Amino acid sequence: MEKEEILEIFRQAGAFLEGHFLLTSGLHSPFYIEKFKILQLPRYVEILSGEIIRYFSGEKIDVVVGPAVGGIILAYEVARQLGVRMAFTEREEGKMVFRRDFELKKRDRVLVVEDVVTTGASVAEVIKRVEETEAQIVGIGVLVDRSGKKATFSYPFHSLLEIEAQTYSPEECPLCQQKVALQKRGSRYLS
Repeated sequence: MEKEEILEIFRQAGAFLEGHFLLTSGLHSPFYIEKFKILQLPRYVEILSGEIIRYFSGEKIDVVVGPAVGGIILAYEVARQLGVRMAFTEREEGKMVFRRDFELKKRDRVLVVEDVVTTGASVAEVIKRVEETEAQIVGIGVLVDRSGKKATFSYPFHSLLEIEAQTYSPEECPLCQQKVALQKRGSRYLS
C-alpha cells in the first residue's frame, strides 16, 4: 500500500486528528494520532498488520513481541497472520518486563512491533528485554513513526506511516497565541 492509502485508513477510522493537542512530552502539536481508533477496528488492524508482514516477508519469524498496551493488539494480529507465537512486555515498577510466563529462547527469531513511535523509548526497552534472552531480533515494524526520524535502532526498522508532527513549547505555540482550545489526549490524561 502507498503511504497516502495508509493515511486514508487512519482518517477513515478517525485516528488522524487535527487541532491543538498537549502531548505527553508537554509540547503542543497541531496533529495527534489516536491509535486506539485504529486498534479497535479489526479489519484495519488486519490490513495494517499484513503490510508489516509484507515488509518483513523475507525473514523467518518465530515470535512477535510488542509493548503493552497497543503493541499487544498489533503483536497478536501479526502473529496470528504468520501462524507464530506472540508475547508482550508490560511495566513493572516503571520498567518493561516479560511476565505471564512469556519465554523467548536463544534460537527464536523475533519481530518487534509497536503502534506509534514518538521517542522510541518503549521500543528500546522491548529490544533490551529481547536481547537479554539472547533471541535474535529480525526487525521492528510500527504503524506510525512520528519521531521525525529521531528514533533510531540497530535493527531493520519499518514504519507504515511517517508523520512529521510539528511541536511547540507552550510559550512559543502559535495555536496558543491564536487561543485555539488545547486538547489533552492519551492515557496519561484519562481520569
